[in-house]
Amino acid sequence: MTESWRGLVLRFHFYAGVLVGPFVLIAALTGVLYAATPQLESWLYSDQLRVPESSSSVPLSQQVKAAVATRPDDELVAIRPAPEPGATTRVLFASDGDARPTVFVNPADGAVVGELMTYGTSGVLPLRTTIDQIHRNLLLGEPGRLYSELAASWLWVVALGGLFLWFSRRRTQRTKPTTRKHATVGLSVLVGALFLSATGLTWSAYAGENVAAVRQALDWTTPALEGGGDHAGHDMSNPIPVMPGEVDSVLTHARSAGIDAGLIEITVPPMAGMAWNVTEINRAWPTQVDAVAISGGQVVDQVRFADYPVAAKLTRWGIDLHMGVLFGWPNQLLLLAVGLGLVALVVLGYRIWWLRRPTAGFGRPVPRGQWRKVPRAQLVAVLVVAAAVGWFIPLLGLSLLVFLAVDAVPAVRSRRRKSGEPAPESSPVAG
Repeated sequence: MTESWRGLVLRFHFYAGVLVGPFVLIAALTGVLYAATPQLESWLYSDQLRVPESSSSVPLSQQVKAAVATRPDDELVAIRPAPEPGATTRVLFASDGDARPTVFVNPADGAVVGELMTYGTSGVLPLRTTIDQIHRNLLLGEPGRLYSELAASWLWVVALGGLFLWFSRRRTQRTKPTTRKHATVGLSVLVGALFLSATGLTWSAYAGENVAAVRQALDWTTPALEGGGDHAGHDMSNPIPVMPGEVDSVLTHARSAGIDAGLIEITVPPMAGMAWNVTEINRAWPTQVDAVAISGGQVVDQVRFADYPVAAKLTRWGIDLHMGVLFGWPNQLLLLAVGLGLVALVVLGYRIWWLRRPTAGFGRPVPRGQWRKVPRAQLVAVLVVAAAVGWFIPLLGLSLLVFLAVDAVPAVRSRRRKSGEPAPESSPVAG
């Protein structure tokens, strides 16, 4: 079986790697940069993030009022109390996009020390936000996400194809040095590449929708707070504003309810009488993401990480591992190693492609028609599986069809030639 498939897999792996290499290269390089940004941000934004340590602090409500005074016309949406001595409190305001204006306050005296835009649940700062957007969509918005989804869609296919090729020739030494290096690096980063591909697809535009649908159908979704307080009697078109002074009582009740992480976010309700949500946001190990809803001095709802379905826990850990926050700096080093390994793989892959060009003496591309060597039943089974995978990962399926169509063009042209000379092997993909 191995020998019958080897030619087809080799041709497919070789040309698929050449075609998706640029996408994988950009994703790997930006991922390496992203993994290194926490330390860079700590240095770059030290004036906003750090203050002299103090044994005393003013009430959280006073810190919030100081921040609100700097943006009196903006809607207060969340507060992140200083997680440790020497850190600042973050007070977040509403905005039209995902990035939120954030005021940084010294908890010792309530003085405002700066303002920055922060992004998403992680609260990342402008540097990491920019690198994240380049990694995600090349700063092109939603259309740009196709690049990262294409990279994630193909990475696991190319990686497994490389594993098959290594397994099929591990008993022979008939490989060139560049090919051996490529194989060695590939084996070293195989698990990491498969992991990054799988977790990357969960964030993608099209395959991500299918992943979300499967999770929903199997009840693998992450539990969320449902308590919202008593809305009866309130006119939602003319909401009663929330008083920042309430935050002290809310924090006290949340701590009493077991919210004991240093990193927490207090979500401010849009109107008085609705519940305040207090959520742990420490995603390191051990993970602390418990949440409670507080209304009228009572816990009206709660979600505990210990009660998450196993699949939801695995999803949480997978996302945090992908982002480099689960195990702190060892996690970052691991991502750096895998990312640089992927960069080396792409570079070595293009080196092999250059050496195997028709005018070089290293060798020629694997000829077309390798599928004819595969037993018919096995080929049909693989095609059925490929169709199912292509439907679930649409960008993989569509790009595969395009590759095959482009590869078929030279073959069609050669058959139509009246001359007996065969067409040169210059097609781009497996066949």
